[in-house]
Amino acid sequence: MPVLNYAAELQSQATEWRHHLHRHPELLYDVEATAGFIAEQLRQFGVDEVVEGIGRTGLVGVIHGRAGEGRTIGLRADMDALPINEKTGRPWASTVPGKMHACGHDGHMAMLLGAAKYLAETRNFRGRVVVIFQPAEEGGGGGKAMIEDGLMDRFSIAEVYGMHNFPGLPVGEFAIRPGPIMAATDEFRILIRGKGGHAAQPHTTIDPVVIGSQIVGALQTIVSRSADPVGALVVSVTEFHAGFAHNVIPSEAELGGTVRSFTPENRDMAEQRLKAIAEGIAAAQGGEAVVTYTRNYPATVNHEEETRHAADAAIAVAGAEAVNTAVAPWTAAEDFSYMLEARPGAFIMLGNGDSAGLHNPDYDFNDEALAHGISYWVRLAEARLAA
Repeated sequence: MPVLNYAAELQSQATEWRHHLHRHPELLYDVEATAGFIAEQLRQFGVDEVVEGIGRTGLVGVIHGRAGEGRTIGLRADMDALPINEKTGRPWASTVPGKMHACGHDGHMAMLLGAAKYLAETRNFRGRVVVIFQPAEEGGGGGKAMIEDGLMDRFSIAEVYGMHNFPGLPVGEFAIRPGPIMAATDEFRILIRGKGGHAAQPHTTIDPVVIGSQIVGALQTIVSRSADPVGALVVSVTEFHAGFAHNVIPSEAELGGTVRSFTPENRDMAEQRLKAIAEGIAAAQGGEAVVTYTRNYPATVNHEEETRHAADAAIAVAGAEAVNTAVAPWTAAEDFSYMLEARPGAFIMLGNGDSAGLHNPDYDFNDEALAHGISYWVRLAEARLAA
């Protein structure tokens, strides 16, 4: 049950691809150079079709198996970087100020490229493999954009799979679970309107700072008193803006924050309670709270059967002892969730070793993980489309 010999031999070339992509990060949908590099590689591999411009700047490669017609599965990697100044000092560090691959998408692309190269050469399967390179995962909803542009129907994708590196998990190990594996992520802003005045005469004012402070405390009861204790929910106030002088009570204050949830029921409840708490506390003191609640990515929910297939492929690479099939859900968010709403599939974590955390200026993808990821993709594709 080892890493594929081919993947180990491809390690050096995959590392070169990864370092090239790391040096030239691009953000959100502005990934034209990245997509162009990927498309050029796919064509060199002999991929049957390379289709660009799906979901604005996404692309796919279609590889036909040599065993005849059959089903189609999709394998997805994300392409965009983050607006962060890199501090790693690596020889392959970002050459673009204010941009870096701080989430490992460069490694994700390199692994899927390696799998595409192998599958295009061997074609030891029935049906088609569609390799999906997606823009704008980091807050831009590129997965949703590709689906709305016809990704699933145009290529007749029956199942779809994704993978993400995971710092702290040893290289060569995998982690997955059926059901919710990553959270839905929402954001809120609360504008509190009061009545400003002299700080020495608070009785003549309606103090939005006091109102805001009470709202911050009360919002904590959404998790402690409104959510099922065995469920998972996060409500975090991360911003509080008010005032400009020590002797002036301002007329307005503003709060902002995030809500993370794993079930539609908790998501709906948190939104309803947040609005009721903010508006009620403000009204009770003569003020007003205007709540803006924005729903972003839904929860990433793995389908049970496809999770078993993904786990089996990981076990074929790493062995059962190195595959955690009941990993705890992660409260970060991922727009692969839209693809899992559109088709059955699963999202798996790949060990990145003892590295800095994601979205950190000191983070770097671990090149030793490349062969493991390539092997996983190949094992999964060949098993799901077995001739």
